[in-house]
Amino acid sequence: MAMEYSYTLACVGFVLLIVFNLSYLGNAAENQGLGASFIFGDSLVDAGNNNYLPTLSKANMVPNGIDFNASGGKPTGRFTNGRTIGDIVGKGILVGEELGQPKYALPYLSPDAKGKALLVGVNYASGAAGIMNATGRIFVNRVGMDIQVDFFNQTRMQIDNVLGPSQAKEYIMKRSIFSVTIGSNDFLNNYLLPVLYIGARISQSPDAFIDDLISHFRVQLTRLYQLDARKFVIGNVGPIGCIPYQRTINQLNADQCVDLPNKLALQYNGRLKGLLAELSENLPGSTFVYANVYDVVMDLITNYDKYGFTTASVACCGTGGQYAGIIPCGPQSSLCKDRSMHVFWDPYHPSEAANLILAKKLLDGDTRIISPMNLRQLRDHGLG
Repeated sequence: MAMEYSYTLACVGFVLLIVFNLSYLGNAAENQGLGASFIFGDSLVDAGNNNYLPTLSKANMVPNGIDFNASGGKPTGRFTNGRTIGDIVGKGILVGEELGQPKYALPYLSPDAKGKALLVGVNYASGAAGIMNATGRIFVNRVGMDIQVDFFNQTRMQIDNVLGPSQAKEYIMKRSIFSVTIGSNDFLNNYLLPVLYIGARISQSPDAFIDDLISHFRVQLTRLYQLDARKFVIGNVGPIGCIPYQRTINQLNADQCVDLPNKLALQYNGRLKGLLAELSENLPGSTFVYANVYDVVMDLITNYDKYGFTTASVACCGTGGQYAGIIPCGPQSSLCKDRSMHVFWDPYHPSEAANLILAKKLLDGDTRIISPMNLRQLRDHGLG
């Protein structure tokens, strides 16, 4: 179970496809400037879809969600103590916490995700999900990227019914941002699995596996484009060799990371950047933003004290080993006294405090962090 919660850090990385729609909730005149957030990905941005699945990958137990004010501190299925990066960026800035918008993007599998609620946004992310359909199968059930795109197709038809085809098309094309945060599980819960679990490593070289990832991701993103998505933000895979789980099982020092997972992440990230440039060139009217989560998260881990944290190696909530990095967060886990002082909430995922820092950098960062434009610029792109 440990391997699912891969801190896709950049993975938070953020690989992020957060679709922030700045549109109107049924009444364009009254709600001009508000938007929706269409979020795809894995446990880094899952807002509760896995609560509706028979799966081993769940975060519906205390103390998860202890700082999530919208639920009164109760677990919602988010794999952190508070808000995910998708929540923070999608609601807090783009959808309009500042503008009075009271709701987060609902999980697609929630019975409430229908009608006008869809115009706030929809979250399709699923813990243990990956680009490849085989990724995460050790957790029994999860919603992989292929199915997440299928789900958006259903949402797209429902938005037609709510707004009418013409207005719906403009809403999706001009005022929505699609955020994708996926890829780390394809390494941690697929390629790098021990032979016992039949990971892809037994039959493919790293180059061949990454070729497959890029090929599948190209098709998935193109399908979203064909469904009228135009504004994309894609997070790359973070330094997955630095999560507390990896440090614990490999008995590393607090300042050490596992080389192989990080090397694979960097190799994939280079190919991903090329893919997004290719798609931007070949899909008319599209904008693909590349979020360099790897470097942002590595800086946060390396210079954690400069950001006000006391540790970037020990999980706030977890059990086992020097870094509380073996067993996922649950009722029997040890819990740190000050959650804002830990970069990692559990053995695999960042704390809300870390997510807040990451979100700020993606919203306002320069092209070293997010290119060719940051998320505030992407929000307003094409609206003039």
